[in-house]
Parts: sequence; structure tokens; C-alpha cells
Amino acid sequence: PQTSDLRNGSTAAEFILVGFEKSSPPTRALLFTVFLALYSLAMAMNGLIIFITWTNSSLSSPMCFFLGHLSFLDICFITTTIPQMLTHLVTKNHMVSFVSCMTQMYLVFFLGVAECILLAFMAYDRYAAICHPLNYAQIMSRQVCVRLVCPSWIFGMINGIFLAYISFRNPFCKDNHIENFFCEAPIVIALSCVGPQFSMKLIFADAIVVLLSPMVLIITSYARILASILCRTSSSGRGKTFSTCASHLTVVIFLYTSATFSYMNPRRTHRPDKDEPFSLLYTIITPMCNPIIYSFRNKEMKGAMGRALGRGNLAQ
Repeated sequence: PQTSDLRNGSTAAEFILVGFEKSSPPTRALLFTVFLALYSLAMAMNGLIIFITWTNSSLSSPMCFFLGHLSFLDICFITTTIPQMLTHLVTKNHMVSFVSCMTQMYLVFFLGVAECILLAFMAYDRYAAICHPLNYAQIMSRQVCVRLVCPSWIFGMINGIFLAYISFRNPFCKDNHIENFFCEAPIVIALSCVGPQFSMKLIFADAIVVLLSPMVLIITSYARILASILCRTSSSGRGKTFSTCASHLTVVIFLYTSATFSYMNPRRTHRPDKDEPFSLLYTIITPMCNPIIYSFRNKEMKGAMGRALGRGNLAQ
């Protein structure tokens, strides 16, 4: 294994990702095949959703508009980490430069935060559709949707810059081995030799704001949706309403659970064998599941995907 001694006070010029270094060659080959298949599926499904939501005039609802942006975020997100992981599974050189590591971390934060905020606005869209159906078109007009999407991108960019700076502001003189398959902030910060505890507290505080603030909007929206559903006497109406929310709730649970365990746990309770499964969950499993969940739970989307694939009977 490649080693580097940084105890003389010099800062790391490069890092070594050792997430799968201990795996045997057959295991790495199997992982490469599985992750390549998952990555290809995620790219194909998200790409198809982007194509049909941005070119099909019949899919003009606010939820489809948000879903197109969500799929675009997912494509960017998985491309930030998975191609590098696949390369490291088949090569012996697991080094990444300081600049590459910082850039990757910035993109992960930028895209991840933007997706968290976008999911909160999608919950508000479900609230407006269910609780105010007669005024839904005015409440969620195209102008309003654009005004909701733009802040998610802008805040994600600003937050990514802040967190990348916090993670790399101190010199790295302990070690340059990252116990993961990408440059994850808490693990990188732990390698710094000056005040890593303060940086970890800033990351934790930021995670509280970024994760819990959108979660408040999501919980509030669904609390009002639940109250509206319980007031209805028709059981079929309740089932239909629950069905329209199930897709979004599933995606929210996947993303927020994995992100919470990765960034809101005390680092003393973390071990590489515990961190990697959650990292895999929000870097590849969630982006792959998003289009599948939405396409199979949405009749409009199923019909459009069937027509796009030349199989109109898919909707049936």
C-alpha cells in the first residue's frame, strides 16, 4: 500500500482513497460490475425523465418541472463520485490531488444541499395540490416554480463554497489516507492537524441548518396534508391522496436518513465500515431509486415513459 509521512508539518499535496483497498481482486471485480450497472441504470433513468419532462408538453405540471430538476441534480451528483470509484476499483493508483479532492467535496455539498432544498419545495407543491386544489394553478404557477428552484441552486453553491473552505482551511499533517471511496468532509477534516474539532462543529451546525430547515417545511406540509386527508369521508379518496405523496416521502426518507447518519453523528462513533454504506446510499442508491420510484408511482410519468420508449402499453 502507498504511504506518506506528513508528521514533519508539511501539508498534503494529494490524498489516497482506501475505501476498497482491503477488498480482494475478485470482490473488487464484482463491485465494479455491480456499481457500473447501477450507475448506468441511474444515468439512463434520470436522463429519460429529463428528456420527457423537458420535451413533452403534456407534462407541464409543477411536480414534473421539479422532477426534471431533481433528475438533473442526481445525474450531476453520481457523476461527481461514481466514475472515480469505478476507476479505483480496477487500478492500483488511488491517489487524488488536493485540488481534485476539494473540488469533489464542493460539488457533493453543492448538489446535495440543492437536492435537500428542492425536496422541501416538492413537499410544499404536494401540500398546495392536495389542500388547495382550486387555487393550485395560481399558487404553483411556472413563475413561482422557477423562483423556488433558483434559490435551491444558489444556496447550494454558496453552502458548497463555505463547507469546502471549512474542510480545507487547515494544513494536513497527520496522514493523507481517506477511509472512504470519495473525499467526504468529516473524514478529511479529521486528518487536519490544527483545530479539527472546531471545523467539525461548524460542519455539524451547518448540517443542522441544511437538513432540519427543509425538514421543518416537509413535516409542516405533510402534517397539513394528513389533517386534510383525515377530514375526508371517502376511503378511496384517502388512498389516492396517500398514493400521490408516497413517491416523494420515499425519496425524502432515503436521502435524509443517509445524510443525517453521515453528517450529524459524532465522529467518535464513526468507523469506515459504518460510514461507507451510508455514503453509498446517498451517492448512488438514492439517485438510482429516485426516477424508478417516481416513474412507477406516477400514472402521467408512466404513460410518457412508455411513449418515449415506444411501448405505449407500459402505462396499462
